Amino acid sequence: MSLMNSTCMANWRDVEYPVMERFLTVQGEGAYTGAAAWFIRLGGCDVGCAWCDVKESWDVNSHPAVEAGCLVDEVVASKAPICIITGGEPTIHNLSALTEGLQAARIRTHIETSGTHPLTGNWDWVTFSPKRFKAPLDSIYEQADELKVVVVNRHDLTWGETHAARFRSDICLYFQPEWGRFEQVLQYTVAFVQENPKWRISLQTHKYLGLP
Repeated sequence: MSLMNSTCMANWRDVEYPVMERFLTVQGEGAYTGAAAWFIRLGGCDVGCAWCDVKESWDVNSHPAVEAGCLVDEVVASKAPICIITGGEPTIHNLSALTEGLQAARIRTHIETSGTHPLTGNWDWVTFSPKRFKAPLDSIYEQADELKVVVVNRHDLTWGETHAARFRSDICLYFQPEWGRFEQVLQYTVAFVQENPKWRISLQTHKYLGLP
């Protein structure tokens, strides 16, 4: 999904972002599972999921500022064809400069978001992962390419359906068992997908592979 910002970032390389970590790995979730990818995890989140496994990302001031030019150069050097921006909640930042640089380098731009803030930048793939703790903006239902619902209990299955009903018919739909409750939720998640085959199951493959 492409979303152009209204103003051109003349000096995109100088724009800074709070970065918790960045690394080369393999995408373990959703439609691009198995693809080599460079991840950039930005600091800052105002959603506050109780089961979040990167709560250290929440405080935006706890992470060093890194220039977009440096970030893009690292992706290019890695030879990864995809750069995935995640958090935290990455949309609390204006991402226009970062996506401008990445796409100028012919790197695919992917983002993972809860949809709680306006989407800035130009994106090749948008993963929408809604959270009960903060409602998403209506605009995300037009912008997302895939819906990923983390399953913590049975109620998340029907809750996911309420979100799926708001999307166009070609959206990719995924239920992802929460890693810490995998054994408890897997059986009824599988049963639900078998009964509702428009959905697929997303497994955190990178964790099975011992990758970040």
